[in-house]
Amino acid sequence: MVVHQARPWEWLNRTGAEGAEKVLTPAGERILTAASTLFYEQGIRAVGVDTIANAADVTKKTLYDRFGSKDNLIAAYLERRNRVWHVFLDEQLAKLRPGTPEEVILALFSALTEWMAESRRGCGFINASVELAAPDHPAMPVIVAQKRWMRAEFVAQAELAGFDRVGELADRLLLLHEGALVSYRVAAMEHAPEVAHRAAADLLASWPRVSA
Repeated sequence: MVVHQARPWEWLNRTGAEGAEKVLTPAGERILTAASTLFYEQGIRAVGVDTIANAADVTKKTLYDRFGSKDNLIAAYLERRNRVWHVFLDEQLAKLRPGTPEEVILALFSALTEWMAESRRGCGFINASVELAAPDHPAMPVIVAQKRWMRAEFVAQAELAGFDRVGELADRLLLLHEGALVSYRVAAMEHAPEVAHRAAADLLASWPRVSA
């Protein structure tokens, strides 16, 4: 196997991970920026359109003209957060420079420590899924796609590494990854990302490989 060092972020499969972001007017950008901060810090249900409009210095009419509804704005907030997450992962991989698929997997866990340092209220996608009960909410496909992308990445890297039963391995890795996010937020377990990283390393070390 040729170790890829020059651009380590190319290990990640971006296909289908995110679509093109809609170009916003300056007012639309202010609305989305304000909503993103308020939704994450205060909760989706607790924040009304009046509060968002006031924070963005626009009228409610402008908000509805740009996004159509609060539900659509929630979806846009999560789509933006997903893009921020991917940019963050690129930066982390560039810094960590993983040379093998196994190292890429562990880098995805290492990134959690840095990410949670700036995201003290936990995972915005998990938080949103708890608040949004309706399965047909416009934001639910965004949440589901984000988690499916993480699992698909674990599958892809596990296949490159030559592991056996990659689907089961990816399931276990995703449970560790998401469990760290929940434990950090709900159980106030600040070292959860580090514990998950060690558990993932142990799992990879003991997982069987495909026979030659």
